[in-house]
Amino acid sequence: MQEVRLNNGVVMPAIGFGVYQIPKEDTKRCVLDALEVGYRSIDTAASYFNEREVGEAIRESGLPRESIFVTTKLWVQDYEYDDALRAVDKSLAELGLDTVDLVLLHKPYGNYYAAWRALERLYREGRIRAIGVTSFSDERLQDLFLHNEIKPAVNQIETHPFRQQEKSNAFLKAEGIVHETWAPFAEGQKGVFTNPVLTKIAQAHRKSVAAVILRWLNQRGVVVIPKSVRRERMAENLNILDFTLSAEEMAAIATLNEEKSPIYDENDLATARWIGLHTIHD
Repeated sequence: MQEVRLNNGVVMPAIGFGVYQIPKEDTKRCVLDALEVGYRSIDTAASYFNEREVGEAIRESGLPRESIFVTTKLWVQDYEYDDALRAVDKSLAELGLDTVDLVLLHKPYGNYYAAWRALERLYREGRIRAIGVTSFSDERLQDLFLHNEIKPAVNQIETHPFRQQEKSNAFLKAEGIVHETWAPFAEGQKGVFTNPVLTKIAQAHRKSVAAVILRWLNQRGVVVIPKSVRRERMAENLNILDFTLSAEEMAAIATLNEEKSPIYDENDLATARWIGLHTIHD
Protein backbone atom coordinates (compact mmCIF):
# COMPACT_ATOMS: atom_id res chain seq x y z
CA MET A 1 0.00 0.00 0.00
CA GLN A 2 1.35 3.41 -0.98
CA GLU A 3 1.60 5.80 1.97
CA VAL A 4 2.08 9.48 2.69
CA ARG A 5 3.80 10.98 5.73
CA LEU A 6 1.90 13.74 7.51
CA ASN A 7 3.67 16.85 8.79
CA ASN A 8 3.88 15.35 12.29
CA GLY A 9 5.48 12.11 11.07
CA VAL A 10 2.32 9.97 11.20
CA VAL A 11 2.00 7.66 8.17
CA MET A 12 -1.32 7.55 6.31
CA PRO A 13 -2.35 5.29 3.38
CA ALA A 14 -2.58 7.16 0.08
CA ILE A 15 -5.75 5.25 -0.86
CA GLY A 16 -8.61 4.89 1.61
CA PHE A 17 -12.25 3.89 1.74
CA GLY A 18 -14.99 6.44 2.39
CA VAL A 19 -18.37 5.68 3.93
CA TYR A 20 -20.24 8.91 3.15
CA GLN A 21 -23.88 8.18 2.20
CA ILE A 22 -23.54 4.47 2.92
CA PRO A 23 -26.63 3.55 4.98
CA LYS A 24 -26.06 2.39 8.55
CA GLU A 25 -27.43 -1.06 7.74
CA ASP A 26 -24.87 -1.54 4.95
CA THR A 27 -21.84 0.11 6.53
CA LYS A 28 -20.43 -2.83 8.50
CA ARG A 29 -20.62 -5.15 5.49
CA CYS A 30 -19.02 -2.57 3.22
CA VAL A 31 -16.17 -1.80 5.60
CA LEU A 32 -15.52 -5.50 6.17
CA ASP A 33 -15.42 -6.02 2.41
CA ALA A 34 -13.09 -3.05 2.00
CA LEU A 35 -10.71 -4.35 4.66
CA GLU A 36 -10.75 -7.83 3.13
CA VAL A 37 -10.00 -6.36 -0.31
CA GLY A 38 -6.98 -4.58 1.15
CA TYR A 39 -7.94 -1.06 2.26
CA ARG A 40 -6.22 0.06 5.43
CA SER A 41 -7.76 3.55 5.78
CA ILE A 42 -11.41 4.21 6.61
CA ASP A 43 -12.96 7.69 6.49
CA THR A 44 -16.16 8.44 8.42
CA ALA A 45 -17.73 11.39 10.27
CA ALA A 46 -20.13 12.13 13.10
CA SER A 47 -22.55 13.53 10.53
CA TYR A 48 -22.54 10.28 8.54
CA PHE A 49 -24.23 8.50 11.46
CA ASN A 50 -22.30 5.27 10.87
CA GLU A 51 -19.27 5.51 13.18
CA ARG A 52 -20.57 2.65 15.32
CA GLU A 53 -20.83 0.33 12.33
CA VAL A 54 -17.33 1.30 11.18
CA GLY A 55 -15.98 0.37 14.61
CA GLU A 56 -17.84 -2.95 14.61
CA ALA A 57 -16.34 -3.84 11.25
CA ILE A 58 -12.82 -2.96 12.40
CA ARG A 59 -13.17 -5.24 15.43
CA GLU A 60 -14.75 -8.08 13.46
CA SER A 61 -12.09 -7.88 10.74
CA GLY A 62 -9.53 -9.48 13.04
CA LEU A 63 -6.89 -7.03 11.83
CA PRO A 64 -4.60 -5.36 14.37
CA ARG A 65 -5.97 -1.94 15.32
CA GLU A 66 -2.64 -0.28 14.52
CA SER A 67 -2.84 -1.51 10.92
CA ILE A 68 -6.00 0.51 10.18
CA PHE A 69 -5.96 4.30 9.82
CA VAL A 70 -9.27 5.74 11.03
CA THR A 71 -10.51 9.24 10.20
CA THR A 72 -13.59 10.93 11.61
CA LYS A 73 -14.89 14.49 11.54
CA LEU A 74 -16.32 17.01 13.98
CA TRP A 75 -19.52 18.73 12.89
CA VAL A 76 -20.07 22.53 13.03
CA GLN A 77 -22.72 22.18 15.75
CA ASP A 78 -19.97 21.03 18.15
CA TYR A 79 -17.39 23.74 17.50
CA GLU A 80 -17.51 25.42 20.92
CA TYR A 81 -14.49 24.28 22.95
CA ASP A 82 -16.25 22.08 25.52
CA ASP A 83 -18.71 20.81 22.93
CA ALA A 84 -15.82 19.74 20.72
CA LEU A 85 -14.21 17.78 23.56
CA ARG A 86 -17.51 16.00 24.25
CA ALA A 87 -18.12 15.33 20.56
CA VAL A 88 -14.74 13.66 20.10
CA ASP A 89 -15.44 11.56 23.22
CA LYS A 90 -18.73 10.52 21.63
CA SER A 91 -17.07 9.64 18.32
CA LEU A 92 -14.48 7.52 20.11
CA ALA A 93 -17.26 5.77 22.03
CA GLU A 94 -19.23 5.15 18.84
CA LEU A 95 -16.13 3.78 17.10
CA GLY A 96 -15.19 1.78 20.18
CA LEU A 97 -11.63 3.11 20.05
CA ASP A 98 -9.29 4.61 22.63
CA THR A 99 -7.58 6.77 20.01
CA VAL A 100 -8.40 7.88 16.47
CA ASP A 101 -5.79 8.49 13.80
CA LEU A 102 -7.17 11.69 12.28
CA VAL A 103 -9.94 14.11 13.27
CA LEU A 104 -11.00 16.83 10.84
CA LEU A 105 -13.08 19.95 11.33
CA HIS A 106 -15.86 19.17 8.87
CA LYS A 107 -16.65 22.67 7.52
CA PRO A 108 -15.18 26.18 7.87
CA TYR A 109 -18.14 27.76 9.65
CA GLY A 110 -19.00 28.60 13.24
CA ASN A 111 -16.42 28.87 16.00
CA TYR A 112 -13.82 26.69 14.35
CA TYR A 113 -11.01 28.41 16.27
CA ALA A 114 -12.38 27.05 19.54
CA ALA A 115 -12.88 23.64 17.99
CA TRP A 116 -9.33 23.64 16.65
CA ARG A 117 -7.90 24.43 20.07
CA ALA A 118 -9.91 21.55 21.53
CA LEU A 119 -8.40 19.25 18.90
CA GLU A 120 -4.94 20.59 19.72
CA ARG A 121 -5.51 19.63 23.36
CA LEU A 122 -6.69 16.12 22.47
CA TYR A 123 -3.74 15.72 20.13
CA ARG A 124 -1.31 16.66 22.89
CA GLU A 125 -3.06 14.21 25.21
CA GLY A 126 -2.50 11.43 22.67
CA ARG A 127 -6.16 10.72 21.98
CA ILE A 128 -5.83 11.88 18.37
CA ARG A 129 -2.74 11.08 16.28
CA ALA A 130 -3.26 13.90 13.76
CA ILE A 131 -5.67 16.79 13.21
CA GLY A 132 -6.85 18.57 10.09
CA VAL A 133 -9.73 20.24 8.29
CA THR A 134 -12.23 19.74 5.49
CA SER A 135 -13.40 22.20 2.82
CA PHE A 136 -11.24 25.09 4.05
CA SER A 137 -10.28 27.65 1.42
CA ASP A 138 -6.59 28.48 1.21
CA GLU A 139 -7.22 31.82 2.92
CA ARG A 140 -9.13 30.39 5.87
CA LEU A 141 -6.65 27.56 6.24
CA GLN A 142 -3.68 29.92 6.28
CA ASP A 143 -5.40 32.15 8.82
CA LEU A 144 -6.09 29.14 11.03
CA PHE A 145 -2.51 27.92 11.19
CA LEU A 146 -1.00 31.40 11.49
CA HIS A 147 -2.92 32.01 14.71
CA ASN A 148 -2.71 28.58 16.34
CA GLU A 149 0.08 26.32 17.53
CA ILE A 150 -0.45 23.18 15.45
CA LYS A 151 -0.60 23.30 11.68
CA PRO A 152 -3.33 21.09 10.14
CA ALA A 153 -1.95 17.85 8.72
CA VAL A 154 -4.68 17.43 6.08
CA ASN A 155 -7.18 19.52 4.15
CA GLN A 156 -9.87 17.36 2.57
CA ILE A 157 -11.38 19.35 -0.31
CA GLU A 158 -13.64 18.67 -3.27
CA THR A 159 -11.27 17.62 -6.06
CA HIS A 160 -12.12 15.88 -9.34
CA PRO A 161 -11.64 16.41 -13.10
CA PHE A 162 -14.11 19.31 -13.19
CA ARG A 163 -12.67 21.04 -10.12
CA GLN A 164 -9.00 20.27 -10.10
CA GLN A 165 -7.86 22.61 -7.31
CA GLU A 166 -4.48 23.37 -8.90
CA LYS A 167 -3.95 26.51 -6.80
CA SER A 168 -4.85 24.76 -3.57
CA ASN A 169 -2.77 21.72 -4.47
CA ALA A 170 0.31 23.93 -4.90
CA PHE A 171 -0.42 25.84 -1.68
CA LEU A 172 -0.90 22.69 0.37
CA LYS A 173 2.30 21.13 -0.96
CA ALA A 174 4.23 24.30 -0.16
CA GLU A 175 2.87 24.29 3.41
CA GLY A 176 3.44 20.57 4.01
CA ILE A 177 -0.29 19.86 4.36
CA VAL A 178 -1.69 16.75 2.70
CA HIS A 179 -4.28 17.36 -0.02
CA GLU A 180 -7.05 14.79 0.31
CA THR A 181 -10.10 14.70 -1.93
CA TRP A 182 -13.77 14.34 -1.27
CA ALA A 183 -16.10 13.58 -4.19
CA PRO A 184 -13.32 12.29 -6.50
CA PHE A 185 -16.00 11.25 -8.99
CA ALA A 186 -17.88 14.56 -8.73
CA GLU A 187 -20.75 12.55 -7.20
CA GLY A 188 -21.53 11.34 -10.72
CA GLN A 189 -22.31 14.82 -12.00
CA LYS A 190 -21.71 16.06 -15.57
CA GLY A 191 -21.57 12.55 -17.02
CA VAL A 192 -18.17 11.95 -15.47
CA PHE A 193 -18.24 8.18 -16.11
CA THR A 194 -18.99 8.59 -19.80
CA ASN A 195 -16.80 11.63 -20.45
CA PRO A 196 -15.05 11.10 -23.83
CA VAL A 197 -11.61 12.21 -22.64
CA LEU A 198 -11.69 9.96 -19.59
CA THR A 199 -13.25 7.07 -21.50
CA LYS A 200 -10.55 7.14 -24.17
CA ILE A 201 -7.79 7.07 -21.55
CA ALA A 202 -9.55 4.27 -19.65
CA GLN A 203 -9.81 2.16 -22.81
CA ALA A 204 -6.12 2.68 -23.57
CA HIS A 205 -5.17 1.26 -20.16
CA ARG A 206 -7.97 -1.31 -19.98
CA LYS A 207 -9.14 0.33 -16.80
CA SER A 208 -12.39 1.89 -15.63
CA VAL A 209 -12.98 5.64 -15.78
CA ALA A 210 -13.07 5.58 -11.97
CA ALA A 211 -9.59 4.01 -11.82
CA VAL A 212 -8.25 6.62 -14.26
CA ILE A 213 -9.62 9.45 -12.12
CA LEU A 214 -8.14 7.98 -8.96
CA ARG A 215 -4.77 7.41 -10.61
CA TRP A 216 -4.80 10.97 -11.98
CA LEU A 217 -5.37 12.27 -8.46
CA ASN A 218 -2.76 9.91 -7.04
CA GLN A 219 -0.13 11.06 -9.53
CA ARG A 220 -0.82 14.65 -8.43
CA GLY A 221 -0.08 13.66 -4.82
CA VAL A 222 -3.71 13.76 -3.72
CA VAL A 223 -4.93 11.20 -1.17
CA VAL A 224 -8.13 9.48 -2.36
CA ILE A 225 -10.98 7.91 -0.38
CA PRO A 226 -13.43 6.48 -2.95
CA LYS A 227 -16.72 4.95 -1.82
CA SER A 228 -18.54 1.94 -3.20
CA VAL A 229 -21.02 -0.59 -1.84
CA ARG A 230 -19.88 -3.21 -4.36
CA ARG A 231 -16.89 -5.39 -3.53
CA GLU A 232 -15.70 -5.63 -7.14
CA ARG A 233 -15.70 -1.82 -7.43
CA MET A 234 -13.81 -1.53 -4.15
CA ALA A 235 -11.08 -3.78 -5.59
CA GLU A 236 -11.04 -1.83 -8.84
CA ASN A 237 -10.69 1.49 -7.00
CA LEU A 238 -7.84 0.14 -4.88
CA ASN A 239 -5.92 -1.36 -7.80
CA ILE A 240 -4.67 1.87 -9.39
CA LEU A 241 -0.91 1.58 -8.98
CA ASP A 242 -0.26 -0.93 -11.77
CA PHE A 243 -0.47 1.68 -14.54
CA THR A 244 0.78 5.24 -15.09
CA LEU A 245 -0.85 8.08 -16.95
CA SER A 246 1.42 9.76 -19.47
CA ALA A 247 2.14 13.48 -19.49
CA GLU A 248 -0.14 13.76 -22.51
CA GLU A 249 -2.97 11.98 -20.69
CA MET A 250 -2.53 14.15 -17.62
CA ALA A 251 -2.66 17.22 -19.88
CA ALA A 252 -5.82 15.94 -21.57
CA ILE A 253 -7.56 15.56 -18.19
CA ALA A 254 -6.39 19.06 -17.26
CA THR A 255 -8.55 20.44 -20.10
CA LEU A 256 -11.68 19.28 -18.25
CA ASN A 257 -11.11 21.72 -15.42
CA GLU A 258 -13.89 24.26 -14.86
CA GLU A 259 -12.69 25.19 -11.35
CA LYS A 260 -16.21 25.28 -9.98
CA SER A 261 -18.31 22.73 -8.18
CA PRO A 262 -21.09 20.82 -9.93
CA ILE A 263 -22.24 19.69 -6.46
CA TYR A 264 -22.88 22.93 -4.57
CA ASP A 265 -21.61 26.49 -4.46
CA GLU A 266 -19.67 27.13 -1.27
CA ASN A 267 -20.05 30.88 -1.84
CA ASP A 268 -23.83 30.73 -2.02
CA LEU A 269 -25.23 32.42 1.08
CA ALA A 270 -28.19 30.05 1.44
CA THR A 271 -25.90 27.01 1.21
CA ALA A 272 -23.44 28.45 3.72
CA ARG A 273 -26.29 29.31 6.08
CA TRP A 274 -27.74 25.80 5.87
CA ILE A 275 -24.38 24.14 6.56
CA GLY A 276 -23.55 26.56 9.35
CA LEU A 277 -26.85 26.04 11.17
CA HIS A 278 -27.44 22.35 10.38
CA THR A 279 -27.65 20.18 13.51
CA ILE A 280 -26.97 16.44 13.80
CA HIS A 281 -28.14 15.92 17.38
CA ASP A 282 -30.27 17.55 20.07
